[in-house]
Amino acid sequence: MCGIIGYTGKTSALPILLDGIKRLEYRGYDSAGITVLDGSGATRLRAPGRISELEALLPPLEERMARAKAGIAHTRWATHGAPTEKNAHPHTDCTGTIFIAHNGIIENYSELRNFLTTHGHILSSETDTETLAHLIEHEARAGVPLEEAAASALRQVKGTFGLVIMSQQEPTKIVAARRSSPLLLGIGKGEHFVASDASALVQYTREVVYLNDDELAVLTPQSYILRSLDGQTVTTQPETIDWSVDQISKHGYATFMEKEIFEGPEAVTNALRGRLINSEGRVKLGGLEAVEERLRTIQRLVIVSCGTSYYAGLVGGLMLEEYAKLPVTVLQASEFRYRDMPFDHDTVVLAISQSGETADTLAAVKEAKRRGLLTLGLVNVVGSSIARATEAGVYNHAGPEIGVASTKAFVSQLALLGLLTVHLGRMRSMPLAVGNRIIQELSNLPELMRSVLKQADDIKILAERYASFENFLYIGRKYNYPTALEGALKLKEISYVHAEGHPGGELKHGPIALISNRFPTVAIAPTDSVYEKMISNIEEVRARGGAVLAIGTAGNTNLQSICSDVCFVPKTLEMLSPILTVLPLQLFAYYLATTLGRDVDKPRNLAKSVTVE
Repeated sequence: MCGIIGYTGKTSALPILLDGIKRLEYRGYDSAGITVLDGSGATRLRAPGRISELEALLPPLEERMARAKAGIAHTRWATHGAPTEKNAHPHTDCTGTIFIAHNGIIENYSELRNFLTTHGHILSSETDTETLAHLIEHEARAGVPLEEAAASALRQVKGTFGLVIMSQQEPTKIVAARRSSPLLLGIGKGEHFVASDASALVQYTREVVYLNDDELAVLTPQSYILRSLDGQTVTTQPETIDWSVDQISKHGYATFMEKEIFEGPEAVTNALRGRLINSEGRVKLGGLEAVEERLRTIQRLVIVSCGTSYYAGLVGGLMLEEYAKLPVTVLQASEFRYRDMPFDHDTVVLAISQSGETADTLAAVKEAKRRGLLTLGLVNVVGSSIARATEAGVYNHAGPEIGVASTKAFVSQLALLGLLTVHLGRMRSMPLAVGNRIIQELSNLPELMRSVLKQADDIKILAERYASFENFLYIGRKYNYPTALEGALKLKEISYVHAEGHPGGELKHGPIALISNRFPTVAIAPTDSVYEKMISNIEEVRARGGAVLAIGTAGNTNLQSICSDVCFVPKTLEMLSPILTVLPLQLFAYYLATTLGRDVDKPRNLAKSVTVE
């Protein structure tokens, strides 16, 4: 989850490093630190809290630090050890020679710590990371290059790491290494970069090299070298980032989350672009062409994902079952490895992840491959770990999503799952007319979404009215049960208000006990195949004195007569309705959180990419 950046080159490292960790702050904001090196030594600053706390410490040292042309920086999401100065990265060794910043978890750190202390090392933090600095120190001997000492140390490590290492002995050199935690190199002229996320680099270069597991890179201003931890040379061609720094700017919006909610229609447009073949009632998914024949014989699909992506998977599972006539199991990726499920050769595993770096989802992909299953990816980030680990897949092309709470990626994922439904359905038993109908409705979605977003001012007023409530119940059925889960999650994530999502049919099996005049219900009730059942649920809540805020289909006057408040969305196919019904829920959560004064882009205890278990 943490954010890492390193630079070695021809200009002052300080502004590049500060800019980098600011762009990476959505990956962790418990503490921050920076180390720069020049011929006269090293300067390190660390501070708990946001990056602004670190910047406040700069003035006495800024002139000296600005002269350095190499350094590393880190913004932390705490795992081992509280967010304090002593636990902030970069960490150093006993001599203050070696400096290291790390994302991941060292699983055998207790064993390593005991080994190091028995050999005279004095560790000053509570972190697992500090053991790496001392272990590298332990392996370093006169004349041994930093990369050799680092490789020797890392061969002893169990766990995950994306890390950068520097030494005062070689002040212009950065060593970077990766195992199951994202890291990429930025290729420049007379300068090189390393970061955990392309957003920290794209202002300076769009040519990047993605490190694979157990690879190590050695960067100097003039060159970069890749090798495996056991010393084998690695050759990888640079790739070009397909988006620009302009896409990670707020463009006049108050927050990234607000901007990304309103980018939803564009995200869906980009997901559909070039993929619809209207005349044939089918879609073109170029990323799946290499496994086309294997997909024709698929008998079961297992979807693995986490959080918002898991809820998208639940909707996708219903789409594929109803229209592609394909049995689907949707699992939280964090549980996949721990279930001894029987699979046959015709089972396919689909991993859904916005970042493509979600640790549990990546682990599920690796387990599926170990069991000989075909693995597919549905990810937003080109070159990400899941994109490279799966055998085929589809990209969202939604552009970077900076807000921690996912919004535009969710609607993009739903659109892609609609495409996948047509793609697999037309291979199986889906008639041409049905394929045409879904494609037409998908094409209409961006404009329908814009019409919902035009209600933002009205939804803001609603959110302000409900902001005094401390509990919410969200209910839905069939395709909109996952929407209820997602709506409740959004409210929890950014407002810290308790919210629960439940199927409407489960109301009488426990949740209805919560209903009171201080416990409102958000009911997702478009006019669809389960509408009458949802009306019964709404009446049950009303009978117990609970207020109901409903999401309904435009023109439905009945809802207004039985609900406290209603937001309307246009009519579309039932399978696509979550793409519309989720928008009022995203806006409601956003405006309620801002009314309460929350930092919606950086909600407490959360980070954008969960890259550690």
